[in-house]
Amino acid sequence: MSYNFASLKNKITEIEDWLGREFASIRTGRATPALLDSVQVESYGARVPLKSVGAIGVEDVRTLKIGLWDQSQVRGVEQAIQVANLGVSVTTDGTAIRVIFPELTADKRKILLKLAHEKSEEAKISLRKEREKTWNEIQEKEKNKEISEDDKFRLKEELQKIVDAESAKIDEMKARKETEIGS
Repeated sequence: MSYNFASLKNKITEIEDWLGREFASIRTGRATPALLDSVQVESYGARVPLKSVGAIGVEDVRTLKIGLWDQSQVRGVEQAIQVANLGVSVTTDGTAIRVIFPELTADKRKILLKLAHEKSEEAKISLRKEREKTWNEIQEKEKNKEISEDDKFRLKEELQKIVDAESAKIDEMKARKETEIGS
């Protein structure tokens, strides 16, 4: 009988997605719409994500332009961005809002690099926990005579290959983010 690694692979996908979101929230010298994902706007009596009240586009490397669908919300969106404390300046030209990101200083780059390292380490810790959980399940199956001892060690090798491949992906994601922060 073989072991099904589907649960592990689902968890790995969740870890990757989480790390991707965390890295997207780390502001580098470039403006990306994902940096505004955490901004919540008061719209018709409800708090909604900024992207649901307008279109967010990249105007240049340090500027995002928000075209609102309802011009009466300009003031509220402007305030929501300022309250989010993203370290940006906001300007309005009547119909659109521009969010301008300042240049990164050397100290800020060091802080962001450290943060990227911490987030990738958190992802690796989660990965190791999932590896341990899966390994315990395999050992339990062998103990209950559902699989042979040979199968157990074969599955351990397969498990390690999956974990190593994911660890390499995490390292690659981290390297891309470090390059982005450094440039």
